[in-house]
Amino acid sequence: MDQDSLHWSVHIATIIIPVADLILRLGLSIRVIMRKRQYGVTLAWLVVILLLPFFGAITYLLFGENRIGETRAKRIKDSLDHYRKWLEALPAIAPVNWSELNSELKAIHHLANSLIGIPAMDGNHLELIEEPELIMRAIIKDIDAAQSTCHLQFYIWAEGGTADEVVAAVIRAAGRGVTCRILIDSIGSNDFLKGEKIQTLLAAGVQIEEELPAGFIKALFVRVDIRNHRKIVVIDGKIAYTGSQNMVDPKFFKQDSGLGHWIDIMVRIQGPVVEALAGTFISDWFLETDSQQVQFRSLDQDIRHIREIADITHQPLKGNVPVQFVPSGPGFSKDAIHSLLLTTIYASRKNITLTTPYFVPDESILTALQSAARRGVDVRIIVPEKNDSRLVHYASWARYEDLVSDGVSIKLFKGGLLHSKTITVDDEFALFGSVNLDMRSFWLNFEATLFIYNRDFTRELRAVQAGYEVQSQTLLPADFADRSIMQKFFENVSLIIGPLL
Repeated sequence: MDQDSLHWSVHIATIIIPVADLILRLGLSIRVIMRKRQYGVTLAWLVVILLLPFFGAITYLLFGENRIGETRAKRIKDSLDHYRKWLEALPAIAPVNWSELNSELKAIHHLANSLIGIPAMDGNHLELIEEPELIMRAIIKDIDAAQSTCHLQFYIWAEGGTADEVVAAVIRAAGRGVTCRILIDSIGSNDFLKGEKIQTLLAAGVQIEEELPAGFIKALFVRVDIRNHRKIVVIDGKIAYTGSQNMVDPKFFKQDSGLGHWIDIMVRIQGPVVEALAGTFISDWFLETDSQQVQFRSLDQDIRHIREIADITHQPLKGNVPVQFVPSGPGFSKDAIHSLLLTTIYASRKNITLTTPYFVPDESILTALQSAARRGVDVRIIVPEKNDSRLVHYASWARYEDLVSDGVSIKLFKGGLLHSKTITVDDEFALFGSVNLDMRSFWLNFEATLFIYNRDFTRELRAVQAGYEVQSQTLLPADFADRSIMQKFFENVSLIIGPLL
């Protein structure tokens, strides 16, 4: 190439590249604006796209929209007909006598039912289990007593300690002829999927599905950070577990992080609401398989067939606790869990206590918490002192000062990484499950939440929260005075991109 040709090629490149970047940024900015998402989310993506040449555009194309892929979208559409048909039978199973409960609770129930379609069911027995070791021992005991099916679904499954004993229990169950199905998230359980235990389980006849498979090629077509964050165990269709505990032994899990043991909580459930968890598990299962078992039949035949192979049956009354199971995520009603959390906060009259490992609320949740505190509600938020995400740490601190100044009590838990996700309201009502107070749980992840309309259970859960408070430091206005300029800068930057965390 002669000198003149080189000159002209360089000259053309210096024009084409900036023009292409400008067109790309303007085009994606218009696309972001036209999608009419929450103000904070829209602003955060505009900042990323406009301030980061090419990289911002690539980041948006990979993570900016809830792309779940054509195949999965079709499966979701096909399965929704079965799911809705099954839901039609639930309202008559164990109706709740709302006259005996606070009238505010009936309104929350009505909203949840209209958004998801699963009603509250009375007659349940709930057993809170706080210690991870006790949680896994209880699961092992129920697996060892299983007669027909063992269904386990976790975001993270990691080898080591008592988690390996759960694997052994599942293998024993499969050896007895029990049908064992395991759903584990592709990213959260990546190491386990590559390890030795998975081969042992498969060799024993355990059915295992990788949820939302991720990889470089996948990232070109789907948003790979949409994850299934649910933790569900269903044994024989009669006993269920859910909460925040992954299938990990905290004595072995992330011990090099310097965060201490992860602190979790689960609930063991018997009664009519178990059917709702069982139905949601099997719905997730069929979304991940290429099985033809539920095709080419009538809806009624399909429902009967699924009930039969998955132990989805109406359960007898086992207690006196009304519970509503609320699954959420892509494919469900838009903004369902976010709307319900807002309604719950505004419904509080005396006190509301929230525990979460990741506190990155949007403006509407923040305003609801501040409004509650200003009208005299005792608002307490318990979060871990140290977090495994630096960005989340700074984004959380960016909100703390305003909350504290408005009367919200922020408590930093010092006993490890507090991973429990719980809310108690006015000693009458509780939310319990896998949802964090961040944008990812609200709009990206598949989550599971129990709405529990019972004073006794709420007081029991509130006592657990009080135990967390004993191990916590309450932030005071003076605690914000000594922050460095650099820390404040990081907080404010994290605040801008907080809606994307």
